[in-house]
Amino acid sequence: MSANDYIPERRPLAARNLGISAAATRWLVRMGVRPNTISIASFFASLGGGAALYASNGSGHFQLLLMAACLLLLLRGACNMLDGMVAVSAGIASRSGELYNEVPDRLSDSVILIGAGYAAGGVPELGYIAAIAAVFTAYTRVQGCSLGARADFGGPMAKIQRMFLIVGAAFYTAFVPAAWQFSVAAFPGMGTFGLALAIIIAGCAVTSARRLRKCARSLNAKSS
Repeated sequence: MSANDYIPERRPLAARNLGISAAATRWLVRMGVRPNTISIASFFASLGGGAALYASNGSGHFQLLLMAACLLLLLRGACNMLDGMVAVSAGIASRSGELYNEVPDRLSDSVILIGAGYAAGGVPELGYIAAIAAVFTAYTRVQGCSLGARADFGGPMAKIQRMFLIVGAAFYTAFVPAAWQFSVAAFPGMGTFGLALAIIIAGCAVTSARRLRKCARSLNAKSS
């Protein structure tokens, strides 16, 4: 199989069918932008998003910083989608491209979730735990693929769900009155971001267990 024949397994996304996604893909191909460059750009968008989340705590411009974080996280998601679309459209998808797709993603997850742990209402410890949980969730998928199973992008707490939860927490923290902000009496300082991170940790645990069980069944079926 040549590099041009390689079609990577991708997360199913309805957004790929949108006209704007196709138009963006055509423009990027026409401009000669490489898929690996887009993958790396996704990490820098995440780094900026995580930094904005971190800096929002105690800042007089916290709303602007949280909105900047939201935009950068959405840009990260767009890059994650477009790198594969450009690779396939330009006929340059390759196995080495998977490294550029996976490695920046794991770093991106970590800087975003750790940044959320330091945001107003976040809990730093939960940010670090959520980062580890997210990496392990991705590891279960990649390990399954290495053993011959199909890529499992299922949830309930896959990458897309994690990022939308953080974006939702940022919107809520930025615009909802202080009296309506989530708080836990037993954990002073824990607010909406802390709740979001706790949900992510629990969801990643369930997701990892489901993926491992599904992978084991698939591999057992192949060996029987």
